[in-house]
Amino acid sequence: MNIGFYTGSFSPFTNGHLHVVQRASKMFDKLYIGIGINQNKKPRYDNNLMKKAIEEVLKRENLLNVYVITYDNLSVDAALEYKANFFVRGIRNGMDYEYEENMASINEEISGIDTIYIRAGKLGNISSSLVVELMKNGKDVSNYLPKEILELVKSNI
Repeated sequence: MNIGFYTGSFSPFTNGHLHVVQRASKMFDKLYIGIGINQNKKPRYDNNLMKKAIEEVLKRENLLNVYVITYDNLSVDAALEYKANFFVRGIRNGMDYEYEENMASINEEISGIDTIYIRAGKLGNISSSLVVELMKNGKDVSNYLPKEILELVKSNI
């Protein structure tokens, strides 16, 4: 069984993230979205609330082989716990690739789990940080977030 593990802080989960999930869900028998705690970032939204909102998105999109988990250990350890064969990473640009390739090398050395990259496509210019900045300045971000996520983040501005 092929199992993918797509990790991030997803703070918030954007349409770019959804694009990656939609593509990856076709490649794997199971795909886990792992909402991790990045010690270098303060979470903008409660992880459990984000998990529930992402699950609503997955249900609406009929992505029945995708599951959302939260974890507070290393991503590589969580991936091993869920028996993942591959890490899934979204790539927006060359800077993302450089960073992700360094992480992929370390993860593979530690765990033997390889990494696949999925291009963010037309949503490659959108980051969670940019969406939050636009929202804080009163801009419409409805094109960048699934409606379930938009509802959550609007209630937490």
